[in-house]
Amino acid sequence: MMTDSRMKRGQEWLKTLLQLSGLSVDIEGEKETTLTQDEESPEQDSYWLTIDETNLSPEQIEIFTGPDGSVLDAIQYLANSILNLSQQQEEQASYTVELNGYRIKRYAEIRAIAEAAADQVRSSGQEVEIKSLSSAERRQVHTLLKEFGDLETFSRGKEPHRHLVVRVASME
Repeated sequence: MMTDSRMKRGQEWLKTLLQLSGLSVDIEGEKETTLTQDEESPEQDSYWLTIDETNLSPEQIEIFTGPDGSVLDAIQYLANSILNLSQQQEEQASYTVELNGYRIKRYAEIRAIAEAAADQVRSSGQEVEIKSLSSAERRQVHTLLKEFGDLETFSRGKEPHRHLVVRVASME
């Protein structure tokens, strides 16, 4: 099966990267099943690569997560860039790198931020800017708020000062 080879490639790559940093860890791979409402654009297959933290010290976990997950984001960005580099379109995949439950916790936080912004926009009618999100996190908020037909989201500004804006959808 070609899917498993992509997951295996991700696991091997991440394991090697961490070995080069002096860490011997296992990488668990799991295919993420995403239901896409949008039939025109088939979602890329997504894989979660979870670094097994059993043999890592709290300091190592902290170093590899980084402030606000920045190191984990960088590793994930590298994984997605390098693993898809010379691959055919249908062989490409999207990888989420997880360590110590960080992504899951952060996703819950982002969900709460998105919902709070949605409530604020609805009660005030004013647009709300959400700052300090990574581009992946902005994408998550776009996706989360897509289901609210009365609101729209877009990004404003240039990196690293790009913000997500939530506002009442303009009725065409």
